[in-house]
Amino acid sequence: MRILCTNDDGLRAQGLALNADVCASLGDVAVVAPEREQSATSHSLTLFKPIRPVERAPRRWEVDGTPTDCVLVALGALVGEVPDFVVSGVNHGPNMGEDVLYSGTVAAAMEALSLGVRSIAISFAGRDLDLLPTYRQPLERLLRQLFAAPIPKDTLLNVNLPPIPGDSVKGIRVTTLGSRVYVGSLRKMQDPWGREMFWIGGGEINWSGGEESDFGAIDAGFISITPLHLDLTSYQQIEAVRGWHLEP
Repeated sequence: MRILCTNDDGLRAQGLALNADVCASLGDVAVVAPEREQSATSHSLTLFKPIRPVERAPRRWEVDGTPTDCVLVALGALVGEVPDFVVSGVNHGPNMGEDVLYSGTVAAAMEALSLGVRSIAISFAGRDLDLLPTYRQPLERLLRQLFAAPIPKDTLLNVNLPPIPGDSVKGIRVTTLGSRVYVGSLRKMQDPWGREMFWIGGGEINWSGGEESDFGAIDAGFISITPLHLDLTSYQQIEAVRGWHLEP
């Protein structure tokens, strides 16, 4: 089993260390990750400057780019044989609901999927990173099962771990995406010269979704697994839009 580990929190992140440690017990691991945090970079590529990988340890590369860059460069130039899986994370914070559209963690898994490699994105839905080591055994058991599962070629798995100790997890739920609304995430400020500027981030998050949603599972103390795919087509609306009889 060949596994590529990556993330959006950077090569030195605790979650990536857990990811690589767990995957090393299941196969041959390479790590390619950003040199600094790249949260909310989504599926962006670096187009206007060169990418410079630096091997910090054997089969451990740091890249001055986005998570998508990391996967692209890893598969195209660094790791040799194509891996059987790309595992992205463990992200420091949740990736549920609309977050998957912004997440660098999920985007790295999406890039792998677009390049024909099965992938899994993993996030810890809490702030207390001291709980991450408690997921060592649960995560190994979960990944062992997922690596053996018949995951369709057009599907990635988005996994969220609840913000509780690993031995307190109630089980696993296969879920849909919930929904979230940020309140107060845009803040108006002034720079030292009195010029107007805005800071995006922070504020409060309001989550919604039933028991079948990722948020519902996490709130109840379950691990959430949401199958995702790259095709955003709303097939239910195809005929409705055709019925508009649009003309050029």
